[in-house]
Amino acid sequence: MFGKSNFMTTKLDAAVGWARKFSLFQYPFVTACCGMEYMATACSHYDVDRFGAGFPRFSPRQADVLFVVGTISHKLAPALKKIYEQMTEPKWVVAFGVCTCTGGFYDNYATVMGIDTIIPVDLYIPGCPPRPEYVLDGLMKLQDKIQAQHEGRETPPLPGMQRSLHESGFSV
Repeated sequence: MFGKSNFMTTKLDAAVGWARKFSLFQYPFVTACCGMEYMATACSHYDVDRFGAGFPRFSPRQADVLFVVGTISHKLAPALKKIYEQMTEPKWVVAFGVCTCTGGFYDNYATVMGIDTIIPVDLYIPGCPPRPEYVLDGLMKLQDKIQAQHEGRETPPLPGMQRSLHESGFSV
């Protein structure tokens, strides 16, 4: 209908990407002390709702972002994998805290050394515990990744092109 131009498809993909990146329904999988810092991001001072991630969902079937927060034991790993499999596509996973990312200082037989051995991870937020500002920065990077996927790009923009907390209007 439009010849060789794919103008309509490109504009529609950009609109869908924009809508999807500002409507993130998160499922918190909280197991340890990082949960306290995770809850701090929901306070009005940090206002994650302006990024479209304000209300958590407590059913994996209604969520598209899985926040894994805290230490994961080998006994808990099958439950985490099942929750991930219950999520609908597209889905993203955020590893919150150093214990989730690498196992942290719990280097023993019972601890999973990073959840990327169980499920694919899209974003790592290291720290013990990570500050809410890092969580907001990670959320913006995840939004850039979601937008890039819908625009047909494989990777998000270069680091120099990403928004900073200051540019987004965030103040401490």
